[in-house]
Amino acid sequence: MEHRPRRSKENFGVLSYTDYMKNDTMDNQIKLPKRLHVIGICGVATSALAIAFHKRGVIVTGSDKGFFPPVSTELEQQGISFYAGWHPEQMFGGNDYEDSIVIVGTASGTTNPEILFAKEKSIPCFSYPEVIGKYFAKEHSIVCAGTWGKTSSTALLSFILEYAKMSPTYMFGGISLSHDSAAKLTDSKWSVFEGDEYKSSPTDKRAKFFHYKATELLLTAVSWDHADLYPTEQEYFDAFRKLVSSLPESGTIVACTDGAEVKSIIKDYKGKIVPYGRQLPLDQVDSQYFAYKNLSQSKAGLKFTISKANIDYIINSPILGLYQAENITGCFAMAVNVGIDPKIVVEAISKFKGLKRRMEKRYEGQITIIDDIAHSPEKARSVINTLRSVYSGKVIVVFEPNSGGRSRESQAKYDNAFNEADTVIIPRLTKLKLAENADEQPMEGDELCSVISKTHNNAIHIDDDIKLVDFLKASTKKDDVIAFLGSHGFRGMIEETIKKIGNLQ
Repeated sequence: MEHRPRRSKENFGVLSYTDYMKNDTMDNQIKLPKRLHVIGICGVATSALAIAFHKRGVIVTGSDKGFFPPVSTELEQQGISFYAGWHPEQMFGGNDYEDSIVIVGTASGTTNPEILFAKEKSIPCFSYPEVIGKYFAKEHSIVCAGTWGKTSSTALLSFILEYAKMSPTYMFGGISLSHDSAAKLTDSKWSVFEGDEYKSSPTDKRAKFFHYKATELLLTAVSWDHADLYPTEQEYFDAFRKLVSSLPESGTIVACTDGAEVKSIIKDYKGKIVPYGRQLPLDQVDSQYFAYKNLSQSKAGLKFTISKANIDYIINSPILGLYQAENITGCFAMAVNVGIDPKIVVEAISKFKGLKRRMEKRYEGQITIIDDIAHSPEKARSVINTLRSVYSGKVIVVFEPNSGGRSRESQAKYDNAFNEADTVIIPRLTKLKLAENADEQPMEGDELCSVISKTHNNAIHIDDDIKLVDFLKASTKKDDVIAFLGSHGFRGMIEETIKKIGNLQ
């Protein structure tokens, strides 16, 4: 049975309700290019877009500095032609460039010979956020934004819409365990995008979410991040305020109002606001509020209740992380708001397996190994607290922050962030590319370890990968959990740890 969204008649503008239901998969009228070349195709986002275009019949080629699984494997399986290095003569397979476009990855550089060639031949070049805005954004464009939770929320929400037979176009910056790809281009009138606040490209400092033509906004949380792009908290918050001001008054904001920051950012919006968050006190009951409560978790996943206007919905999810209850509640609220039957939403949530590197169990035996992209002290704290509540043994953390977490302005955020971990290990940190005029050098491993040691009595710096893996092998026993937390790939240490610990069990 197909489950169509139920929306009130006043939400359809010039289209009548009957016409809307007839044309629910009407094409967005944007003509796709004949050929596409992606410079920097090995990124999670760019490779996903390449595959989405390829599945719509566009002839796709790509280039990058190097290729590694799983991206290279997926591109090969899809039959997409790519090559290493920058070779203008190989772009578009060496064929003509008529009706062609180029996607320029964020790490390609402005002097890349393929970019220069494309400009010389007047081939249109776009950043990937521009391409999403031009070819993917639909009449009903749901953007999931916030300092945290946006990737998980976008993946879950797009899965719910797919489960409800709405066939959404979507794009998110992760690898889902429940999707074929991180991007899909359909003829539906619905799209769901991860609204990243970071810059669109090296030459376009605007946040990516400004390109996505949001009509509905899911706003998870706002807490100052990306200090390299937003030097002050005010500048960071202003980006979200500008996003809110760009929404049409006929749209909707579904927002987690547990924090004062989000309340401040959405307060001037003239359209519909749907709040969600933790259960409100009895004297603050709000009939529009979606509240989560009775939260529990085990190794099998999460169980909790979502309440709206005295109606309770029991949620069972196979994913870990108490913080995910907040993300799930926001997605539930948005899905119901666009007209999906709550029973269908509950079913979809129970079947969504989550994302790779989001509390992902890479190994489970006598010892468990978790992989998570938690690259800030706040995110690390949340993951560690979850692990402490589920596992009875020691919690050993290997942590590498993103570039913002290595700035000296971020040092105060590390205070007590790792309290629930028994051991914190700082590995050899990835070398960062700095602007030539950078006034400040990022913290290196030894300095970061010293910062954490101010409030944690067992933080160590091991800058040799082999020694780090050997330390993990020697330091763990039954019921312990090892968590690799950070935005980088840990250079194969996870796989080596799994191999060594697996051989002991």
